[in-house]
Amino acid sequence: MRSKHDASATVSATLVLIVGMGVGRFAFTGLYPLMISEGTLSVSAGSYAASANYAGYLAGALLVSLRLPLSSRALCQLAGAATVLTLAVLGLSLPAGIVIAVRGISGLFSAIAMVAASHWLIHDRQQHHSAPALYAGVGLGIVLSAETIALGAAAGTGSRIIWIALAGLCSALLVPSFRRTTQGKRDIQEVGPEPRAPKTVGPQLGPWRLITIYGLAGLGYIMTATYLPLLVRTALPSLGPVQVWALFGLAAAPSCFLWHRVHLRMGTSRSLGLNLTCQAVGVGLPLLHLPIAYLASAVIVGGTFMGVVTIVMPAGRRLAHRVGFNMLAIMTAAYGFGQIIGPLIAEQVYARTSSFDGSLSLAALALFAAAGLSYAVRKGQQTATF
Repeated sequence: MRSKHDASATVSATLVLIVGMGVGRFAFTGLYPLMISEGTLSVSAGSYAASANYAGYLAGALLVSLRLPLSSRALCQLAGAATVLTLAVLGLSLPAGIVIAVRGISGLFSAIAMVAASHWLIHDRQQHHSAPALYAGVGLGIVLSAETIALGAAAGTGSRIIWIALAGLCSALLVPSFRRTTQGKRDIQEVGPEPRAPKTVGPQLGPWRLITIYGLAGLGYIMTATYLPLLVRTALPSLGPVQVWALFGLAAAPSCFLWHRVHLRMGTSRSLGLNLTCQAVGVGLPLLHLPIAYLASAVIVGGTFMGVVTIVMPAGRRLAHRVGFNMLAIMTAAYGFGQIIGPLIAEQVYARTSSFDGSLSLAALALFAAAGLSYAVRKGQQTATF
């Protein structure tokens, strides 16, 4: 039976991801169309801001892989506080170059939040069973930020006021998280002997194959996660683009529990293959240029992209003993590298064609390739490094 301490730790770590990932990382997607309409950013500058954020994400993951002298709980607190600060700074009148730089710094702390919260809850607190609730925090953060943006837009406030409101919201959310993560000195001793991680059935992926798949997943989903509100703005003028983005987050939060169950039932290889195939279809749906296709894309991609994280992070934790580096950090770095490439490609394609169709096609192909790598594992390959 799970203790109150377990539940408290899960809530605290989830709040870190709500702030560091759901709001700090993805609120920009919801505000992007508004900032363009205000003239605060151009489409090109927004793409560079997105890539800077993902470059920061890569840098943060690599930084954490160096085994910093700070504990996971301290890194959680640092990431949360820094995220609030970067949100508040975007409430100032800034030139596009500074906005891009701030988004880069924000991405760095998003990666630290992801790795540190995962490590603290799954490794230090030894709560493998809490992974779905933890990663559901990203979807919850997307919904919270999207609805805050919608309220601000309805009230006629500009993007700068909304950034400040988001900073205030995140400050309030971090109070109970900080209170919990400052308690106690030795997390592992606090919870007793380490429980065994849930076993999964079927052949398992090697460390480098898992890292490669995760990198391709980062490249694949990021087109939708960056440009969906822009795509919807003209296709569904009667439905605010930020509400479609909220739909994306609403699909993401419960999907973590679904994909956790699928992972336990089908194993890492088959569950990842199924997830990535569904995600590829969702990324490609906007190519149909039908209103229903955009809505279906929001639900399918939202309902699968955090499912990948829910499957991969515990799977990576089980493989950590087979490599000489921080497995969770390097996987996060691979994911970040894929995300950097995506918006840069999209910006170049859009400059030449005034369309995101080519970028979406490439993203869908990357996800199908990742699905193929997931499925292409035989039982005899269970102990292979790739």
